[in-house]
Amino acid sequence: MVTKPPILIPYAAGTNRDGDALLAVELAGGEPILVSMKALRENKKTFGEHAGVLLPGGFSYGDALGAGQKLALELRHFFAQELAELVSAGKPVLGICNGFQALVKAGLLPSSPENGSAHNERQVTLAHNKSGNFECRWVTLRVASTMCRSWLSPIQGSLIRCPVAHGEGRLMTTSDTATTALFKNGLVAFTYLENGAAESSSEDVKEAQGSYPANPNGSVGDIAGICDHSGAVVGLMPHPENHVMGWQCPNRGAGFSGLPLFETFVEAAR
Repeated sequence: MVTKPPILIPYAAGTNRDGDALLAVELAGGEPILVSMKALRENKKTFGEHAGVLLPGGFSYGDALGAGQKLALELRHFFAQELAELVSAGKPVLGICNGFQALVKAGLLPSSPENGSAHNERQVTLAHNKSGNFECRWVTLRVASTMCRSWLSPIQGSLIRCPVAHGEGRLMTTSDTATTALFKNGLVAFTYLENGAAESSSEDVKEAQGSYPANPNGSVGDIAGICDHSGAVVGLMPHPENHVMGWQCPNRGAGFSGLPLFETFVEAAR
């Protein structure tokens, strides 16, 4: 009998994609465990007793202090040591949309908590979409083939069709040098591609080159997601958990599912 790895899915008031994340983990062969941030703070559950962590999307704490900001404060001030130990042990961490925003603003992406750089000035942030609007549309992603060794390695170069749903998903850096460093150091995990037909092959698609709506938020370098230096922590703005079954796709099953991402994530947690 194959043991299902327990995947922690923390949630807070305003989180609304935890159910979608739970289903994706179940379909991928993991055992999703929903735990409130309050229970984690009270030590009723710990990050370390799980095989992996998935921070879901939504509007944690209503984004009252900014998108993902309060959740980021909790991660940094209450769970920094736990997260450092988790990453050091090579356990996979995935942040989607609001979860990605929290990881970035906590300093866990693109930095690793164990190197102490989470306390330094951040080189990356997620700002309001260039359009000035909340963007809800389907996009095409490529899992970067140039990223550093990561649990995503088995699906590098593959494509994913999935929706975005965010108002503050524009990845920005402090300088062109910082942007170049993301690519040079293999920290870019996902890029936006031109939206061709969902049946297109990997040879048919091309980089978005900043064009809207293929790049829905104006992210620098068409970056849709990044990883940390260890490869254990990965985050992205789009929602692959919303395309894990054929009927979820507007093309009625055609296209590139997000399920392989979760299968790879769960496999890395075994």
